[in-house]
Amino acid sequence: MKIKKAIFPVGGLGTRFLPATKSMPKEMLPIVDKPLIQYAVEEAADAGIEQFIFVTSRGKSAIENHFDHSFELENNLLSKGKRDTLKTAQEMLKIPGSFAYVRQQEPAGLGHAVWCARHLIANEPVAVILADDLISGSSTIKQMIDNYTSGNMLAVMDVDKRDVSSYGIITPGKALGNNVTEILGLVEKPSIEKAPSKMAVVGRYIIEPAVFEILEQQNRGASNEIQLTDAIASRIGSSNCSGYKFSGERFDCGSKLGFIQANIKLSVQRSEMKKKLKSWLQDEILDGKI
Repeated sequence: MKIKKAIFPVGGLGTRFLPATKSMPKEMLPIVDKPLIQYAVEEAADAGIEQFIFVTSRGKSAIENHFDHSFELENNLLSKGKRDTLKTAQEMLKIPGSFAYVRQQEPAGLGHAVWCARHLIANEPVAVILADDLISGSSTIKQMIDNYTSGNMLAVMDVDKRDVSSYGIITPGKALGNNVTEILGLVEKPSIEKAPSKMAVVGRYIIEPAVFEILEQQNRGASNEIQLTDAIASRIGSSNCSGYKFSGERFDCGSKLGFIQANIKLSVQRSEMKKKLKSWLQDEILDGKI
């Protein structure tokens, strides 16, 4: 099934990264030399997404500017003959009309953010991508689209039992093949004692149009927020619900540790940095400096 649109909820305040995020969106924090949001958009583009819908909030204009021309910069690079650098600066641009922006006027949860984009979605399934969850390797959302048939599909991974209260946790059913598992139940941030499994939902979704009808009811769940997982869970039994166990390595860049780990891992993967960075890390660890 052709999925042409993706929603990127980027309206969060980024309080865990203060003071860095006081005047810049957390989604613009760089992993090596690209902001988090660009990795998410590139993943979507690799999956064939044609329309990119950002749910923003006040103070997020840097995201809009990033995916637009910077004529002064581009002319400067062109006049100096720096064509490779110019190409890098322009690689995130798409054809006019590919990007759309809507405001989430209050931080009322992921479900609320997705609901804010409802008027830009027709009667069609749509992808939802959280930039905080950086997944290296081939496009996870592409893998999901390739295996999607109908209903709702969520990216899932096994987490430590101690961490289940930080995630949406599924009740897995039978294996459906190609890393796809039936979902029989879904609960947001359960206690360790009440968690139905250790299989957690990660920030990639394909949702059916009926989910927007549920979100329209504005029901509050965990943390007194409108939860996307609650809306999806309410559809179980009425439509297909499945989990896709992705193959890439996921970094929780909404946390400081995950952000640093992603920077180190992706830096080591760069040919121009690999040798010197690995040597420096080894020397620092062996000498007990870190």
